[in-house]
Amino acid sequence: MKTGKISRREREKLRQRQEMLSAALLLFSEKGYHNVSVQEIAEKAEFAIGTIYKFFKTKEDLYKTLVLEQCDGFDEAFARAINATDDEAEKLRNYVRTKEEWFHSHLAFVRLFIAESRGASFNIKAGLDEEVRSRYYAFLERLAQVFESGMKKNRFKRIAPPFSMAVALDSAVNAFLLLWLEAPDVHPFPDDPDILLDIFFKGLTEA
Repeated sequence: MKTGKISRREREKLRQRQEMLSAALLLFSEKGYHNVSVQEIAEKAEFAIGTIYKFFKTKEDLYKTLVLEQCDGFDEAFARAINATDDEAEKLRNYVRTKEEWFHSHLAFVRLFIAESRGASFNIKAGLDEEVRSRYYAFLERLAQVFESGMKKNRFKRIAPPFSMAVALDSAVNAFLLLWLEAPDVHPFPDDPDILLDIFFKGLTEA
């Protein structure tokens, strides 16, 4: 076996694990975390319940793994987006495109996250709330670095602290995406990132 490759047995375990997570995501998004049992997840994934427990200690452990892996996926996509160019304005455009694409391709998770975060039960599972918050702040810091870099190069005006600009931009993008989710025909997400970014660029870029 070549270095870096995994065995057929490990590949099979990874496949089974992913099928369990996919089944859990579908059920959680349809019924809510508290209304789904491990037995239902096992039946949906077509595994014995004992097999589920070989991979995840509890339903909370499964849920935590699911949420954090989804967060990791977005973080990786975001990193690729902003590392694809040295131009700060284009980095922001790539961020908007990536956020929209990720949102659209992970609707089941988005609906689950929104539903759970609006309820009092959100992230009572194993300190998940703190971990998600920490990851979100880390993402905002990386987005703020794009603004900071543009300001240092006099590409952007320093009209507010970089972190504040990152918060404002991400909040605006999220608001547009949530409007689209609730009424896509009435509030379509802009095809051109600059339609949204011009809210910032018109007063941000140097003449």
